[in-house]
Amino acid sequence: MMRHAVIYEAKFSAIIYCIFFALIFTLFAFGSKAQERGKVEVVKDPRIDTLAARRLSLKAKNPQALSSNGYRIQIFYGSVRSDAYNAQAKFQAIYPGIRTYLSYTEPDFKVKVGDFRTRLEAEKFKQELQSTFNGLFIIAEKINIPKSETGND
Repeated sequence: MMRHAVIYEAKFSAIIYCIFFALIFTLFAFGSKAQERGKVEVVKDPRIDTLAARRLSLKAKNPQALSSNGYRIQIFYGSVRSDAYNAQAKFQAIYPGIRTYLSYTEPDFKVKVGDFRTRLEAEKFKQELQSTFNGLFIIAEKINIPKSETGND
């Protein structure tokens, strides 16, 4: 019994020494990498910087392209494309200065109008539209900043 304990103790010691030397070897082999900790090298296509600069210059030339959170009024929701175009044309004939947005998410078309910064503005305009359009909803989404707020009247 004593002989088996000595053999197991010797094997255990050998395993501990192997682990110790493996750790030491790992530290020496990869020690140079540990000194580079905290450094990040970014490899990117130089066209990304060109596109970012172009976008900034376009926004500087056309502040209308800026967007913000706001509200639009949905004036049409249905699956018939011609009905969506008719609703959009009807709105544009009555309110030529207000932008309209037509979108399609299978199987339905949606026509939304306006770029309202506050829900109150959208509610006021919705009241005005209720005599002409039915089934109106106020939708919170990204909007284009209206011209009057960018100082380019």
